[in-house]
Amino acid sequence: MSVSKTVNDDYPTRNSDSFQVISRRDPVVYGNSLQLDVLESDQVKFFEENGYLFFPNLFSTKEVSTLSDELERLSKNKDLKKQEQFVLEPQSGEVRSIFEVHKNNNLFEKLSKDPRVVNVVRQLLGSDVYITQSRINRKPGFEGKEFYWHSDFETWHAEDGMPHMRAISCSISLTDNYEFNGPLMVIPGSHKQFISCAGKTPDNHYQISLKRQEIGTPDKENLEKMVKQNSIDTAKGPAGSVIFFDCNLMHGSSGNITPYPRSNVFFVYNSIKNKLEDPFSASKPRPEYIASREPQVITPQSLEISI
Repeated sequence: MSVSKTVNDDYPTRNSDSFQVISRRDPVVYGNSLQLDVLESDQVKFFEENGYLFFPNLFSTKEVSTLSDELERLSKNKDLKKQEQFVLEPQSGEVRSIFEVHKNNNLFEKLSKDPRVVNVVRQLLGSDVYITQSRINRKPGFEGKEFYWHSDFETWHAEDGMPHMRAISCSISLTDNYEFNGPLMVIPGSHKQFISCAGKTPDNHYQISLKRQEIGTPDKENLEKMVKQNSIDTAKGPAGSVIFFDCNLMHGSSGNITPYPRSNVFFVYNSIKNKLEDPFSASKPRPEYIASREPQVITPQSLEISI
């Protein structure tokens, strides 16, 4: 049976039969205490207001090619696909997601430490960071399924015990992201409101939600209000582009019925001052490979793929 944590819970969720909107109670930008100068003041302001930043061509063609070849090798390895870190499409058996790539793969570990990425989140979060989750999401041509609208923080708060909104996701595209092959869609400004979701968290919910999430997704009424107020932006761009987005930003992506595959690497950077606690609305934490409870502060280190 799911239990609800009520002490010092600024964002109660999954403890009633109704949806509620709660104003954000945490900063979006935490101040540049590390004295980094990766972002200009207008970029910081844009992130604070919209909840995301997009950088086309942040990584080179050579870097993307090397990373893509490594992903192809991983996704075709039949033995690796049997591991719990590999989430497969229910019907086709194609790889949908690969978790914990920053721990289990040397190349993606190096990618997760690259200063072009790490120093952006360190500046915005105002602290050193660690990776609480890493994964690769794949959408093969004709077969890639959708990821429904959601706030990551709602799940991380409810099921992993993330206490505050002091985490940022970074999505690095390994393929061209067109408007028609299921790119990431975001609702700018939606990070300023938290949608408390109805229902209860089933035991071992992750076994279902990683393939298709229903519990912890917003209701259509509040989602429609957000879109009417803020519109929808799409992270379209060439391979090597990167989007950084706030942990509470509402986002999702449609299925891919085109011949063009879409693959993205996700790193979730959490402030070292925002360590995971007991789940706020679940009976037990999700496994370590989904939500790390062993913080290891990241020291920026260049990827250094030779040309």
